[in-house]
Amino acid sequence: MDKLTKSPRLNYLLHQMDIWTYRDVINHLPRRYENFALTDTSNIEDRSRIVVMGEAVSFPKLNLGRKVKSVIFDFISSDHKYYKVIAYNRPYLMKMIELKETYTIIGMYNKSKNEIDVINIVKGKIDEGNALKPIYSLPKDYPNHLFVSLVKKSLEELKGKIITHVPYFYLNKYRLIDKEKALNFVHNPHNLEEIRQALRYLKYEEALLFSLKNKLIREENRSLKKYKKEPIDLSLCEDLINSLPYTLTDDQKKASEEIIEDMNQNSLMYRMLQGDVGSGKTLVSFIALYANYKRGDQGALMAPTDSLARQHYQNALEIFKNTKVRIALLVGATKPNEKKQIYDDLKDGYLDIVIGTHALFTKSVNYSSLGLVVIDEQHRFGVNQRLALASKGDSADILMMSATPIPRSLASTLYADLDISTLNSFPSQKKIIKTKIVDSDSPFIFKCVDRSLEINKQVYVVAPLIDFTEDGRYSVDSLFARYYPRYKDKVAILHGKMKAEEKEEVLNRFMRNEVPILISTQVIEVGIDVRNANLMVIYDASNFGLASLHQLRGRIGRDGSPSACLLTCDEIDDEKAMERLKILEDSLDGFHIAEEDMRLRGPGELNGTRQSGLPSFAFLNVIDDLKVFITVRDDAENIIKEKENNKGFKFIYDHVKWMIDKEEENKKDK
Repeated sequence: MDKLTKSPRLNYLLHQMDIWTYRDVINHLPRRYENFALTDTSNIEDRSRIVVMGEAVSFPKLNLGRKVKSVIFDFISSDHKYYKVIAYNRPYLMKMIELKETYTIIGMYNKSKNEIDVINIVKGKIDEGNALKPIYSLPKDYPNHLFVSLVKKSLEELKGKIITHVPYFYLNKYRLIDKEKALNFVHNPHNLEEIRQALRYLKYEEALLFSLKNKLIREENRSLKKYKKEPIDLSLCEDLINSLPYTLTDDQKKASEEIIEDMNQNSLMYRMLQGDVGSGKTLVSFIALYANYKRGDQGALMAPTDSLARQHYQNALEIFKNTKVRIALLVGATKPNEKKQIYDDLKDGYLDIVIGTHALFTKSVNYSSLGLVVIDEQHRFGVNQRLALASKGDSADILMMSATPIPRSLASTLYADLDISTLNSFPSQKKIIKTKIVDSDSPFIFKCVDRSLEINKQVYVVAPLIDFTEDGRYSVDSLFARYYPRYKDKVAILHGKMKAEEKEEVLNRFMRNEVPILISTQVIEVGIDVRNANLMVIYDASNFGLASLHQLRGRIGRDGSPSACLLTCDEIDDEKAMERLKILEDSLDGFHIAEEDMRLRGPGELNGTRQSGLPSFAFLNVIDDLKVFITVRDDAENIIKEKENNKGFKFIYDHVKWMIDKEEENKKDK
C-alpha cells in the first residue's frame, strides 16, 4: 500500500474517502474547475461572474457585523479600472492582502455599487495555460491545494505505469487519446478541449469495462443449465392468489407470467422486477416463491437490512398463512441456537422459504434444493454477491427487485445482462399525498403535526444528519431538541449509529403507535411499513436526491388515506434546488421523477451520478452519456466474438475475467 502523505491526519481523511493508493488518487476526478481566464470587462453585466487581475490599492478593512464578518479593500485591474472588493467570512484576508501586490479575483459583479463580491482570490498572476484550477470533492479538513499536490505526485509516481485498456482498434476508430494522457489532461488541463478529450477516453473505457463485465456474467449464467424440473403452471398458484384480499393488477399478472415462464427455461433466470413504491413487487416475488415451492424447491429472499428482512418475514407469514409453506427468518442478530436449527432445517429440506440478509449465503448455510433467489433492493449488493447466494443451489434462478423506477430505455441499456419486468400501476387506489415546500421555521409544520396527532395518525420527521453541526444543517439531535419540549414522550429517534436492539425497540414502539412521532435519518427509506403514518416532514430536503425523497415519501399514505409530505428548504434563492423540489411537489410518478432527477443532474458533476438504484460510475453520467453505453454495447459483443483474432481484444477480455474473479475472491475473504 502506498504511503500517500507524511501526515497521519491527511492519510486518515483519504482512507475515509476509500483512497489508499496512488491509483485511487488519480481516479478521484475534479468535481468542477475554477476558471481564472480574465474577463473582458468592456461590457460586463450586473450580477455576472467576473475574473480580474490587478493590485490592491488600499489596506484591507475588517467589518464586524452581528452575524457576518467582511473584509473590504480597493482594487485596480490590469486594464486600469477601479473596483471595491468585499469578501464575506474570510478574516484571514486581513493578513493576505498587501498594498501594491498583484492578485487574481473571481467574484460576482454588482454594477450599481461597482463592487466585486469575492468567490475566490489568489495571490499573483495566473498564466493563461494554468487558468483552469481543479476543485475536488474532499472532507472539509482536507485543503484543495494539498490534494492538487498529491495528484501531481501520484501522476509522477505512476508515469509509464498507467495501462490503456481500450484496444488500439477502438482508440483509432473513435480518435481517443491514451489513458495516461487522459488522466494528465483531466487533472492539469490547459484548456477546455483537453478536459473534453480526457473525459471521452475515461467514459468510453469505463462503459466498455462495465458492458463487457455484464455480458460475461450473463454469458456465464446462460451457460448454466438447470436439471430438468417439472414445468410450473401459473394456475398452481391460484389458491394463493384467490386467498388475497385484493385483485392482482394487470402488471402484476404479466410480471408473474414472465417470471414463471423464465423459471421453466433450461437456462438460468436472471430477471429484474422494478416498480414504484407501493406497486406490489413483493407480492409478485411471493407468487414466484410459491410457484417454486409447488414444484418442490426451496426459495430465499435476501434484503440489505435486518429491518427490511423482518418486514418481509412478517408479510410472508400473513400471505402464506393459509398454506403449508414453512418459513424462517435468518439475520445477523438471530440467536446461535436458532441459527443452528435453521441451518439444519434448510439442509434437511424441512424449510421451504428463508428470508434474511447476507447471512443467507455464509459458509454455514447449505440448502437441500435451492431453486429461486429473490434479491430486494438489488443495487445494494454487488453482482457477484448476488450470484453467491444463487450458487448455493444447483443453478438457482435469480429475481431482483428495485423500488427505484428507471426509464425502460435506460434500464435495458445499463442492465443488458438482465431481463426486466416493470410494474407501472398500483394494487389499490393511487396514493393521495400532498407535497409542499415550506420554510423550516414555518408554524404550518407544527400545525400539521398537531392535526395528525389529533386524528391518531403518526408522523415521520427526517433529517440528513445525526449529530449537531456548526454549518446550520438540521440533524436528528437538533430536531429532537426542537420537538421534544412540545411533544415530550410522543417523540422517539432512530439512526444508523444505534445498536440493532435499540433500533428494533424504537421501531416496534413506533409500529405499535406508542410513540407517534419518529425523528430519523434516511434509514427509514426502505423496510418500514406503518400504514397509520400520514405525515412526513423532511428537513433540508435539498440535501437528498429526488429518488431518495420519493422513496421516503412512500412511507406515508400506505393505507390509502390522504397524507402530506412537507419539504423544508430555506434556500428560496437557489433556483436549481427549488426546481428539483417542485418536481416532487407536482408529481407522484416515480418514473417521471427518476427521469427528471437524472436530467437535472446533467453533465455538471464530472464524478458521475450516485443515483439510488443505478450503478455508480466514476466518470460517466447515465443520462448524458447514454449514447456511450449504446456504442460500447455493440463494441463489447464484437470483442467477445473476435477475441481470438485480436490481441487487444483478448487483453481486455482477460482483464475483465480477472476483475470478476478478483471480486469473487474478495467476497470470499469477507
